[in-house]
Amino acid sequence: MKQSIAFILLLVAGIVARGQKANNLNYHAFCFYYNWYGSPAIDGQRHHWAHPVMPQNDKDTTKQFFPGDGDIGADYYPQAGEYSSADSVVIERHMAQVAAAGIGVIAVTWLGQGDYTYRSVPLILNAAQRHGVNVCFQVEPVVRKTALTTKAAIVFLIDRFGDHPAFYRNEQTRRPIFFIYDSYMLPAQQWARVLSDTGSYSIRHTAYDADVIGLWVNKDDEQSFIDGGFDGMYTYFASSGFTYGSTPANWSYMQAWASQHHKLFIPSVGPGYNDNRIRPWNKANTKSRQQGRYYDEMFAAALKAKLKMVGITSFNEWHEGTQIEPAQPFTSNGHTYEDYLPLPPDYYLQRTKYWLERFGK
Repeated sequence: MKQSIAFILLLVAGIVARGQKANNLNYHAFCFYYNWYGSPAIDGQRHHWAHPVMPQNDKDTTKQFFPGDGDIGADYYPQAGEYSSADSVVIERHMAQVAAAGIGVIAVTWLGQGDYTYRSVPLILNAAQRHGVNVCFQVEPVVRKTALTTKAAIVFLIDRFGDHPAFYRNEQTRRPIFFIYDSYMLPAQQWARVLSDTGSYSIRHTAYDADVIGLWVNKDDEQSFIDGGFDGMYTYFASSGFTYGSTPANWSYMQAWASQHHKLFIPSVGPGYNDNRIRPWNKANTKSRQQGRYYDEMFAAALKAKLKMVGITSFNEWHEGTQIEPAQPFTSNGHTYEDYLPLPPDYYLQRTKYWLERFGK
């Protein structure tokens, strides 16, 4: 009898999970998720909460450093405190918040299997599965040194995690998706060796074929995506006007061009942008949250452009102030952080849910 009850509970759980995937979460929404935070108790140090002020150029000799423990490299302070990305309790809470916001896919930062962040990836996949969330990856520059090192990352990730139930695959192409940050730093001819059908190291028509998404930054970048063999483009940046790609007024054209050339287009919306603590010289790109209006305007632009997919920058990129994760009012060492008041700490999770219910599934 106990075995029968256990079987029924497992069956019900499976039905709930499938129903959640079909009805409650939007799998055309990709939220960028950062797993690079650390705490002394779990990681031995305050990874990323402790952070230097970034130099503006080679002549900038600034040495200012935020040590963490209340004095972090961010303009907002997390409601969850200075957590570890390898803390299973934190990850479980994050995946519950992602699902509550209606987000179907998180794009986890990939810094390589030799990086300390690697230990969190299996935990993230397992927790994501419990909440019906899918996981893909954004390959960062430390890995994206060449097209071949990028291919090696794709091969490793598919080999290691490709059979996990939470590993994202495009419902139409059945291929995984990889966002390649700053892909434009490498010439299209190099990418073509890996991404074109005739490339000497091509992933095409192999077990490692994937939807590889390059970063669309500048006007007239179109030909580079064709020549490089990319399957689509994304814009990432949450500061409207910072780049051609991150400017919503351009999205209708960009979507039309992508559709015409059978490519995916995934521009990013965001709640604001504020990296003043770590880049005090970058104030021109600061975008006030305007008590939620900035986020609404970006999502409204996404709907107007008739986008098929959308990125959300970000769940927890605290350094750049693009997070939708709950923040709290906080003062430490004489510094008062920004907060969401008079909005509640989880406002941006709620608002994401509101907009994703209106964004095409």
